[in-house]
Amino acid sequence: FLEGDAFHSPGAVEKMRAGHALDDDDRWPWLDRLGEARAAAIRRDGVAVAACSALRRRYRQRLVTATDCEIRFILLDGDPALLAQRLRARPGHFMPASLLDSQIATLEPPGPEERALTLSAGAPLDTLRTAALDWLTCPLPPAAERTE
Repeated sequence: FLEGDAFHSPGAVEKMRAGHALDDDDRWPWLDRLGEARAAAIRRDGVAVAACSALRRRYRQRLVTATDCEIRFILLDGDPALLAQRLRARPGHFMPASLLDSQIATLEPPGPEERALTLSAGAPLDTLRTAALDWLTCPLPPAAERTE
């Protein structure tokens, strides 16, 4: 398991801590580090899960390129009020709830051609875990043939 937040540069962490949203120039090196770490984990362990905010299609594509193997994405989609409540419940975390609006504005939900599953962030954890594991462990046809 790779926590995407652990791959942010100190400068990006300080930028977020100060209440400033990251831009693409901040995100590219972060996505590359995370993708490379995922690739290394896959070579070592055969599988890896990374939790991160791959908000835009081009960010997800960057992770695919950096990893150089199949990636499936799960979007936990939630009501902004619920997401804000969860952000406020993370005392000491560098990303303040005040940046949530910029994250939502940046979000490009995965398209039908992406290997992605969208789940409701408000669902019970057991339900989310079961749905994610069921989807991740079933074989997928090539992206162009998918009907989801």
